[in-house]
Amino acid sequence: MNIIDELVATVALPRMLPVRQLFADERIGDVAAVVRGEIARPEIAARLRPGMSVAVGVGSRGVAELPRLVRATIAALEAHGARPFIVPAMGSHGGATAEGQTALLAKLGVTEESAGCPIRSSMETVEMGRLPGGLPIYMDSAAMAADGIVVINRIKPHTSFSGTIESGLAKMITIGLGKQRGAESCHAYGFGTMAEHVIEMARFKLAHAPVLFGLATVENAYDKPALIEAVPGERILEREPELLAMARANMPRIRFRPLDVLVIDRMGKEFSGTGMDPNITGRATTPYVRTSQEVGKMAVLDLSDNGGGNATGIGLADVCTRRLFDRIDFPSTYANCITSTVLAGARIPMILDNDRDAIRVAIKTCNAQGPGGLRMVRLANTLHLEEILISEALLPEAMADPGIEVLGDPRPMAFDAAGNLARPVSSHG
Repeated sequence: MNIIDELVATVALPRMLPVRQLFADERIGDVAAVVRGEIARPEIAARLRPGMSVAVGVGSRGVAELPRLVRATIAALEAHGARPFIVPAMGSHGGATAEGQTALLAKLGVTEESAGCPIRSSMETVEMGRLPGGLPIYMDSAAMAADGIVVINRIKPHTSFSGTIESGLAKMITIGLGKQRGAESCHAYGFGTMAEHVIEMARFKLAHAPVLFGLATVENAYDKPALIEAVPGERILEREPELLAMARANMPRIRFRPLDVLVIDRMGKEFSGTGMDPNITGRATTPYVRTSQEVGKMAVLDLSDNGGGNATGIGLADVCTRRLFDRIDFPSTYANCITSTVLAGARIPMILDNDRDAIRVAIKTCNAQGPGGLRMVRLANTLHLEEILISEALLPEAMADPGIEVLGDPRPMAFDAAGNLARPVSSHG
């Protein structure tokens, strides 16, 4: 028995039970039909003309229905006579390489075959101008050379700053289409000025680049599109704060607080820009995010399959597993963190051999008053919060909350021969 085994040998694991958190469930049924209808609106359709080239910016986030959104947008543009092509609009993600960004799109289900148009991936940019303070403003070269630009993105609260505009169309125009250089410039003074710089740079680009419209989505708490709207380029900065308010109201949350231990099965870029959404966990890499959750110790067990090994945000956890650590692509992670200037996201937490040890260390060090009172929640990831597992100590709260449905009885945590959890939280892993 090694020293770690000795230290955690007496840690009692709580019995866990499944619950369903109930949230508002407004959603769009036929995504393609709504996209077609939005682009057919006179104020949008009038911007399109036969033969014009249109760069369609697609990002690195796991936006719900992304392949369908992209294909429907491409088809609608073609129906109006345009010649669309896709530009990866993801700043420094994908290892800040053209090949890496194309590969990241493919992992999200967006390829030339699925979209029905070319993908022109390059890290080449043009400097469009500078802010009054001197920060340069960059735009993807292929997008700038096109007759028109369209961006597709989800509107949601950001994971590292708060403002009237956070993650969405303006940020994709500023940072996503700015590629690595544009991302570096916008992040140059840190997240304390990020909200201001995203808006200032987007305003400049909207005035000097042919941005036709942005296709915005707002998702419900179940990771499904609740709204899809084509926003004219000149109205993006006016409309986006209203969409952000809708997105914030729709966000899922953990209905139990505070927590002694939070266990997250998988982290990654497809779930959040920081791997694990601070709006859910209460932990952020910067002091500029408003959160209300309180967590004693946090354990993360694995990295998602679709993020290219990018482990940005792993530093928010207290413990992780050897399995997760071995999957990290450090160049991709470091490129992301250096560009954002937030190095804390790349810090490595304590590494344990397996899930059981990681969870036991988190429990031992959380300072809770024994397993009977341990307030612990286990998530598949921070994006899918409908079905979660809670410790037995939280059962009375669950029974008293009309927004929670108890799905089963408390059961001991089950591990396989390697010491890893034998049962997933839900269908989302």
